[in-house]
Amino acid sequence: MWNALLALQVEPGKVLQVSLPDGQVHTLVETAGADPDGIVVDSGTVYWTTMGEPVSDPDTPGEAGKDFSRRNGGIHALDFDSGTRRDVLAPGTITTGKQLTSDGAGTLYWADREGHRVSSVRTDGSGLTDLVVTPATTGIMGECVGVAVDPARGHLYWTHKGPTKGGQGRILRAGLELPAGDIAESRTDIEVLWSGLPEPIDLHLEGDWLYWTDRGAPPSGNTLNRSPVPPAAAQGETPEILADGFREAIGLALDSEAGIAYVSDLGGHLYAVSLPEGPVADETPREIAAPGPLTGLAGLG
Repeated sequence: MWNALLALQVEPGKVLQVSLPDGQVHTLVETAGADPDGIVVDSGTVYWTTMGEPVSDPDTPGEAGKDFSRRNGGIHALDFDSGTRRDVLAPGTITTGKQLTSDGAGTLYWADREGHRVSSVRTDGSGLTDLVVTPATTGIMGECVGVAVDPARGHLYWTHKGPTKGGQGRILRAGLELPAGDIAESRTDIEVLWSGLPEPIDLHLEGDWLYWTDRGAPPSGNTLNRSPVPPAAAQGETPEILADGFREAIGLALDSEAGIAYVSDLGGHLYAVSLPEGPVADETPREIAAPGPLTGLAGLG
């Protein structure tokens, strides 16, 4: 069971450590970079992505007025024991770093939203590889946001959130390895598992279940969802909504031992959601902390 969470505060960019017993919030990294979004802990090191500094339109308030199409995102790391900080990929190597995950064997995977791709790299910064690249002509429909990997089955999952509150979100699957003769821009093994979702964001794979946050329009949006992983060439089942009422749900971390999913939102809240098979039967999200607008989450034992 976890004793703390790492949460990314998007503005100003910080890595926060939240104590689960009492909800106390401490700053682990004061200057995490411009608009951090995805975070994962692997072998004593915390890694996170940054979306980079956007170009803001003063006449358009909020997120809608921010253009993240400049290539100034990166991936960064902090070693817990030594306190050493480094860039895995320096700012400008990627466009817009979104959710980040690991295979537990030295490889990081992330979605690059305005970069229209899902990529991987070794934790030492070597072996940068594009796994999926969607055509620029697809616009917002080709922007990748959430990512999960299943090394045991050799699968990669990712989300296309689609237009804001547009009801055109999708969750897709392909192999972790490119099929022989394929390139990232034209893979032949991509499956669309779910379509017509409100606005799916971050993913988490746990056993035979796929969990995700959705920041779309209620009643199906601003929710925590799950559904069984579909077999090959099959469509996903209708998602089960585990909790709702979030304010732009983004981050997701699941402590299976405790039977709790943690969800963060851009409204600045961090919640605990009891899973149906967990020790506590409670469908109402429990607020842990409210430290400001949050994106990615990761658990600490």
